[in-house]
Amino acid sequence: MLQEDLTKPYRTIDGDVKLGLLLLCDHAQNRVPEDFHTLGMRSEDLHRHIAFDLGAEGVTQSLAEMLGAPAVISQFSRLLIDPNRGPDDPTLIMEVADGLVIPGNVRLSVEQREERLDRFYRPYDAAVRRAIDTAIDAGKPPVILSIHSFTQAWKGHPRPWHASVLWDKDPRAPKPLLEKLATIPDAVIGDNVPYSGQLKGDTLYRHATSRGLAHALIEVRQDLILGKEGQTEWAAHLARVVSDVLQSVDGLHRIENHGSHVSS
Repeated sequence: MLQEDLTKPYRTIDGDVKLGLLLLCDHAQNRVPEDFHTLGMRSEDLHRHIAFDLGAEGVTQSLAEMLGAPAVISQFSRLLIDPNRGPDDPTLIMEVADGLVIPGNVRLSVEQREERLDRFYRPYDAAVRRAIDTAIDAGKPPVILSIHSFTQAWKGHPRPWHASVLWDKDPRAPKPLLEKLATIPDAVIGDNVPYSGQLKGDTLYRHATSRGLAHALIEVRQDLILGKEGQTEWAAHLARVVSDVLQSVDGLHRIENHGSHVSS
């Protein structure tokens, strides 16, 4: 069942917690509430990657439905505040994104920053924590998979990967995911590209690394999932791969502290 209230900073998809899987989508939407006046930006800029991960929400939705898995999905633009950053990360609220000044983010007061934490960041963070607690209480510590998308080119250079797995130090989910994603016909699969999964304070660091839960971040190239057909196709690829991993890999549901490459 979906929670369709767009005034909330997140929505959830119900699923079988005993499946041992939780899906997340940190950058699902580009929504900016009216009282923030589009952050002073043009509509077309709010439809770019700087505002959200195009196609990621559709993939997450379809994947959750195919697997019967629970999910937590954000309902605010990362330009307001980025839930995939630690609360003390200097890029938590970006003043400049991809060379574009975000007028509504410039010289925020402490009170304005706290408002965004309270309205968007903390409720989403708490929803993720509750979903994890529910699964652990049910006796199945979940594998956490966060679904993102990346642009097909950067500064004029095409990106060859169709999808990629980002990870830090815990190999339990990433290694078998990489192996099985490589079986998708004609797909080029990246390992910690075009970004690194080693980011202190990000969603998976806070909720998986720190709690000893197996996890990975899956990136899909945006041009492959801009429409419903592509989103369904890639959700089907991921459903097959994730099901195979869950069924064939031992130790995914044990709580183990593997640490992080970025821990101080």
